[in-house]
Amino acid sequence: MSEQRYYATGKRKSAIARVYMKAGKGNIMVNKRNYDEYFTRPSLKMVIKQPLEIAGKKDQFDLYVNVTGGGVAGQAGAVKHGISKALLEYDGELRAVLKKAGFLTRDARIKERKKYGQPGARKRFQFSKR
Repeated sequence: MSEQRYYATGKRKSAIARVYMKAGKGNIMVNKRNYDEYFTRPSLKMVIKQPLEIAGKKDQFDLYVNVTGGGVAGQAGAVKHGISKALLEYDGELRAVLKKAGFLTRDARIKERKKYGQPGARKRFQFSKR
């Protein structure tokens, strides 16, 4: 008998998180390290735990996460998105709760591209009449 596993991909900015979820004691491993080691800021740890707390499944699942790209804040957002989608795969009834909290929406804000002939995305060279 194989144990039921749930998989989801979460994204934010340029970070991508692959989340594997199975029944367990609440361990969260990020890139083969404990999530406390990987995300050192308390605010980022809180962000990651939000979907589990709002769904009331705090210590019921072990999570294995592979995350790449972006910075630590973007990666934490990607992990949150992935956990939310994995919870939805586990139980479709949680959709209303997670959707209301805004955890199923992919934050699509990414860096705007630099335009040709200009020093940056929005910045322009100084105007001179002569």
